[in-house]
Amino acid sequence: KRMDALEELIRGFKGVHEVYAMKAGRELLVLVDPKSVDDEYTVWLAKDISERIERSVRFTGQIKVQVIRETRHVGYAT
Repeated sequence: KRMDALEELIRGFKGVHEVYAMKAGRELLVLVDPKSVDDEYTVWLAKDISERIERSVRFTGQIKVQVIRETRHVGYAT
């Protein structure tokens, strides 16, 4: 229940494509759309997500927030 609440809280941010709460909600993996988000925004997004969690969710210890912006290019030569 707590992990679902964390995931829903994060989905509202601009550019967020997928959110995964892991390790009983102690770690968040946030995947963003690389076409709509640049590298500088991912730095601010991780900070903003952390601040929103601190304001909105009661927890003990710390929660690790990882924001991943990934683009893959594949080419084949035949």
